[in-house]
Amino acid sequence: MNDDFAERLQELERLILRDYGKGRVIDRLAPFTQPDPDVIKELTGKLLRVIFPGFFIDRAYRVYNLKNSVSNLIEDIAYHLTEQTQTALKGGEAAQGPSCRAEAERITEAFLRKIPEIRGLADADLTAAFDGDPAAGSREEIIISYPGLYASTVQRLAHVLYEAGVPLIPRMMTELAHNRTGIDIHPGAAIGRNFFIDHGTGIVIGETTVIGDNVKIYQGVTLGALSTRGGQKLHGRKRHPTIEDNVTIYAGASILGGETVIGHDAVIGSNAFITKSVEPGMRVSVRNRELQFSGETRGGANAEPRPVWYYMV
Repeated sequence: MNDDFAERLQELERLILRDYGKGRVIDRLAPFTQPDPDVIKELTGKLLRVIFPGFFIDRAYRVYNLKNSVSNLIEDIAYHLTEQTQTALKGGEAAQGPSCRAEAERITEAFLRKIPEIRGLADADLTAAFDGDPAAGSREEIIISYPGLYASTVQRLAHVLYEAGVPLIPRMMTELAHNRTGIDIHPGAAIGRNFFIDHGTGIVIGETTVIGDNVKIYQGVTLGALSTRGGQKLHGRKRHPTIEDNVTIYAGASILGGETVIGHDAVIGSNAFITKSVEPGMRVSVRNRELQFSGETRGGANAEPRPVWYYMV
């Protein structure tokens, strides 16, 4: 490195360091004032091992001593979840206060008490997937390989922490699932029993969405806000739709707006764009979208042209 470049590099370093002094959130230098993404990733994996103990395993797993293995796993989850929750609750301060610690311990205990309920919901989702997908070879196949069950289970875990008022961590968990599956479910969404996501890639479910029981959703569905132009002024308001029981929503449909209610037993067809409520039992489909298939004449000048077909979708 020549002397001139070394001097310019030092000036560039000073320039960047001065930029850190503007007092913005992105200027924060303390690395331990927010939850650790690596720890949250490990926690999420460990929680899935508690939900499905025979399917999500690690190298330390001992089949011959399941009780001790699970006990150690739960103790490890309790410790790290308490530490990370305490950090998140402090919101950028050093997480040392006794009241904050007590609140983190209370949240962790309440969360762990919910595990049997979450496992029951995961089992109901598993049954819905198996009963609703003729391509499923077994329930084991669904647990191991279906992105929808993975994403919904992580969301159910995160939702409990979201409801408890834990900052950051619930969203970090669901974004891990989003990154892995392409399914984006906000931890605030309230989802009923027997929820089945088929295929799943590209699904978006917003924060204030309410989904009833026995709902089936295909890939590319958006349950979103009608408009976000109000920005933070809309925070806390019902911005996303309500989907009642026994509704099926096919691929590519978009259902938008906090006042939009899809009534029970309705069927929403592919690529529908809905911003108003739908009555119970209605079937909604797209009309007057035309596909044209045409081909060039083959076989010389005397050959008959290939037919042109029109399909309404």
